[in-house]
Amino acid sequence: MRVATIRHHGRPATVVEQGDGRWHLVDVPVLDLIGGTPYAVQPDREPVDVGPDNIRAPYRPPTLFGIGLNYHDTVQEMGWQAPTEPYLFPKLSSSVTGPYDPIEVDPSLTQRVDWEAEVAVVIGRRVRKVTPDEAMAAVYGYMAANDVSARDLQASDGQWVRGKGLDTFCPLGPWIVTADQVPDPHNLGIRTWYNGQLVQNGNTRSMIFKIAELISYCSQFFTLHPGDAILTGTPAGCGDFRTPRLALTPGDTAEIEIDMLGRQRNAAI
Repeated sequence: MRVATIRHHGRPATVVEQGDGRWHLVDVPVLDLIGGTPYAVQPDREPVDVGPDNIRAPYRPPTLFGIGLNYHDTVQEMGWQAPTEPYLFPKLSSSVTGPYDPIEVDPSLTQRVDWEAEVAVVIGRRVRKVTPDEAMAAVYGYMAANDVSARDLQASDGQWVRGKGLDTFCPLGPWIVTADQVPDPHNLGIRTWYNGQLVQNGNTRSMIFKIAELISYCSQFFTLHPGDAILTGTPAGCGDFRTPRLALTPGDTAEIEIDMLGRQRNAAI
């Protein structure tokens, strides 16, 4: 199943697609649906259109965890050593925006805005101190995410809250794909286009720490709740590590696509 939020008659509405390509309104907010609240397709309604003109971020996760340096090719590209445990940072919930909404680039705050196409894991049940063998049972589904990053703020701060957390720096969606529809989340192609130029072309099989390890690791320190999301890292091809550097500036576009999870297109303004 796919789950999305659209603007319908001027208000947010939850829609689901159950394998037949048709989207139907349901009577439960997305976050409640993730938490297990029963839902019903509204049988008296015709299918609704879902597309760039009306789709929004699927929901706003209560807590967003980011994982840095989690692809072998990324670590090699940066010339760093592979981490021995996940590199964990917070990604502010207020940074979430939609898959076709603009990314706000304020030159007075940052001059080095970068893209990071990532698989976001949506937690579907409360978990604490789970083992890797137990962890995948907690997954509700997956989303495409762009972990937009202000590299100059990251470098100057020495930690990543500002660099990762500015408003609009986390496009999510276009939808959640439930876990039963993704047979192998560790074999998904990930691509990014910068102004139409293919700049990232990786695969989740290059992850250093797999999804079960990441969930288990996070749960040792924090209780994970339904709707929390873990951004699992990005493959090589970010703009700041190129020679010369590339950066998003007003007028540019970033498009990301992840196999089975969909495509985003965000203009920088």
